Amino acid sequence: MNLPLRIARRYLFAKKSTNAINLITGIAVFGICLGTAALVLILSVFNGFEDLITSMYSNFDPDVKITPMQGKTFEVDSATLQQLRDVDGVAIVSETLEEVAFFEYKDNQDFGTLKGVDENWVLVTRMDSTVREGQFELLQGDRQMAVLGLGMRNKLGVNVEDVFTGIGVYMPKRQEVGMFEQQFRKRTVYPAGTFVIQQEFNNQYVITSLEFARQLLGTRDRSSALEFKLSPASEAQQRNIIEQIQSIMGPEYEVKNRYQQEETFMRLMQMEKWLSYAIVSLMMLLVAFNMVGALWMVVLEKKKDIAILKSMGALDSSIRNIFLNEGFLLCASGVVAGFLLALITYWLQITFGIVRIPGNFVVDAYPVSIRLIDFVIVALTVISIGVLASVPPALRAKRISSIIREE
Repeated sequence: MNLPLRIARRYLFAKKSTNAINLITGIAVFGICLGTAALVLILSVFNGFEDLITSMYSNFDPDVKITPMQGKTFEVDSATLQQLRDVDGVAIVSETLEEVAFFEYKDNQDFGTLKGVDENWVLVTRMDSTVREGQFELLQGDRQMAVLGLGMRNKLGVNVEDVFTGIGVYMPKRQEVGMFEQQFRKRTVYPAGTFVIQQEFNNQYVITSLEFARQLLGTRDRSSALEFKLSPASEAQQRNIIEQIQSIMGPEYEVKNRYQQEETFMRLMQMEKWLSYAIVSLMMLLVAFNMVGALWMVVLEKKKDIAILKSMGALDSSIRNIFLNEGFLLCASGVVAGFLLALITYWLQITFGIVRIPGNFVVDAYPVSIRLIDFVIVALTVISIGVLASVPPALRAKRISSIIREE
């Protein structure tokens, strides 16, 4: 162990001549402890929400999605589909067709998004696990069925248990029609169940069979997207699979992974996360003033020790390093205590849910998720602030003369 660090450790734990120094030092360490715990917990809460929302989106969003760069729909021949299915790492490929439609149930009407899916889609996503009423069923004999988002069910006042009342679905005809002809195609679909994922999806989507959606749009083989389920693979392998899919489809199509499908929302969450982190880090700068005061008082108390060390040949850089090391040790003590406090709070939250979410949310308590990288980031942030706060007292100690003047 080098000499400045050894002396700094002795100064840290040695009894001070003035109780005020002990008190100010204790307050500084306590402030660093609370700041460290707050930083870890802020990151943990945002991680928890990120994991929760990602899992909610994963019930609806596929691993990979292909959409056309121009236009709403496209047609894929059977040879291309087979090529996509033969890509190493692709487990299932599903065709889907989305379009805005007008829905009518008894006396209620509203607009929403009709999504027609084939029989593979339920294997690509985990939609069957999100059904809260009825069941996920799109065909019952010759009868076309639909699964509605909770918001759509509420807006239309749909009774899932009423098997005799259908939902009228209207779609404008794409080709020109005569003045006295019907401007809209109408088909009837019967409610089979209600799903609950996320408010955006709940208030917008009605899921039907691909055949029903194509009949309503008056198209035979067109789709608005191809959705993929991939075999378990590493991030690098997934990137390679996406590159192969893109090369098959060509530049006229956009291939997105799960993150890119909700990129705007995810970026917003990341921005909020790091902005909150920055605000608490700025608060840590205020806490650092306590540490500056504590170290400054230690410097004044140890003036004689510093003069003696200098008269024995200690360099100015060595004196400076003593107090930089003491600042580092003060911070390190606060960081360790803060990590312990954060871990205890984390355990209490996941075990007892001590901080609840008011209102009707999918979970009762704030979700938390601790990651190792968060501890590294917080430790580097807090210790950097602490070392910077140690610089003024360390420079003051360096300027103390080696001549002791008795007053």
